[in-house]
Amino acid sequence: QVQLVESGGGLVQPGGSLRLSCAASGTGSIFSFMAWYRQAPEKQRELVAFIGRDGSTVYADHVKGRSTISRDNAKNTVYLQMNSLKPEDTGVYYCNGLLFQIPYWGKGTLVTVSS
Repeated sequence: QVQLVESGGGLVQPGGSLRLSCAASGTGSIFSFMAWYRQAPEKQRELVAFIGRDGSTVYADHVKGRSTISRDNAKNTVYLQMNSLKPEDTGVYYCNGLLFQIPYWGKGTLVTVSS
C-alpha cells in the first residue's frame, strides 16, 4: 500500500523557519511529480510548490522567494524548506504525489506561525 507521510510541522514564531518532509512508502517507483499543498482554517486547499521528476519546480506566488522544494529520489522523499514564515502561512500542509497516474495524499502536518 502506497503511503505518503509528512513530518516537520510545529509552532514557529514569525520570521522563523521550518523544514517539512514527506516520505513515500509501499513502492520503489519514483513519483512523476510531488507537491506540497496547504489548507488554512476555513479556506480551500492551495498549491504551495511542485517538483517534477527531473527537479523542475513551480512555486505559488505567496511563498516564492521564501520556500524551497526539493526531492531525494533515492529516498522517495520530498522536502519543503520554509523561511521568513508569516502568520498567514499557518495551516495544514499536505504532501501530494502522482504515481502511475494515481494521485496520493498524505494526512498532513500542522504548521502554526504565531508569537
